[in-house]
Amino acid sequence: MEEPSREEADTTTINNNTQMIPQVLQVLQALKQASHDIQHSSSSSSDDHSPAINALLQLHTTLSTDSPLSHHLHRLKTLLDSLHNAKGIRSFLTRPLSAHSISRVAASIEAELQAWIDRETTQTLSRSLTNNHDLLLLLPLLTQLIDRVNQGFDREFQNLVLTMKLFSSLESLLFDEKCQQPVREHAGMAIAALIRFNKDVFVGQVLMGPTVRALVSMASVDSLDVLCSLVKSIRSPFVDEIESNGEIPKIIALLGSDDLQLTVLAVEVVLEIGYFGRKEAIEAMMKEGVVEKLVELQRLEVEGGGGGMRHPFASCVAMFAVQLDVGEGLRQREKRALKPEILERVRKASLSDAESATIVAEVLWGSSP
Repeated sequence: MEEPSREEADTTTINNNTQMIPQVLQVLQALKQASHDIQHSSSSSSDDHSPAINALLQLHTTLSTDSPLSHHLHRLKTLLDSLHNAKGIRSFLTRPLSAHSISRVAASIEAELQAWIDRETTQTLSRSLTNNHDLLLLLPLLTQLIDRVNQGFDREFQNLVLTMKLFSSLESLLFDEKCQQPVREHAGMAIAALIRFNKDVFVGQVLMGPTVRALVSMASVDSLDVLCSLVKSIRSPFVDEIESNGEIPKIIALLGSDDLQLTVLAVEVVLEIGYFGRKEAIEAMMKEGVVEKLVELQRLEVEGGGGGMRHPFASCVAMFAVQLDVGEGLRQREKRALKPEILERVRKASLSDAESATIVAEVLWGSSP
């Protein structure tokens, strides 16, 4: 393998067959882990080379000599040779310093390998998004992209994503109803991860209307999780899109799903909309009977561990009221006007005076005056 320069996006030593690329990425990941292990292992200071060191030294023999990675690997070999040749008192005195130097060089090697992995991942994913929608190929690549993004901000990696125009390609994949749903869901996860990665750069690239429609139409646990993440990241403007695209009734309908996990996510989306939503969005939810559906969910019992029963939606009406009360989407006078309406809807939806009194007390106690 010939390690490419940072300026070049192309890696000439990698097989152009995209089916082989994930194997190459696995090798690079293993080498990166080896460099990481050296930094946290006392074996790096021993005379006998560890498996991690041997793997990196083997890589050194395959690279061109003018790359940063090759330079760091050569430095590693020099340090190890010096440590191995030191004898007697000299070995005793130089060993701690040599071990520290080896650890620092290993950290530089790890950074270079991560940059190589980033280039391979973005290039391969870009080609795959353009040429095919192969489930077996795309899912590992999308998963690796999400994992990389979740490691935290990196400007060089961000530049790769922007250069490859991955964001728009991910959106196209998300919108493609002919594509398999797991791939579309992972595309949505990658979009949400990139917005968390750098909201200032990527939020402006979101086609919010089509994104909302695609996520709601899939109506899966993963798609609702992405929807909830985008509401938290983009806030009121994204909720505006949900409302203006007429998606509120579909979201509220999911509160009646037979899939408990899906219902839990739907409640979470409703709570986030309650926090960030402006008057129009909240009114749309009230019109669809959100309070009544939450009352029904609150009394739901499901079988728990050990044969007991649990209440997965306990106090959900009060939580909704609190979200409206402390949220940033409504004006104070709008918040004050909503509380009596919520209480009245609770009373009408309750099956008994006791149930009504319990939920009303939770709402009154949980919300700010």
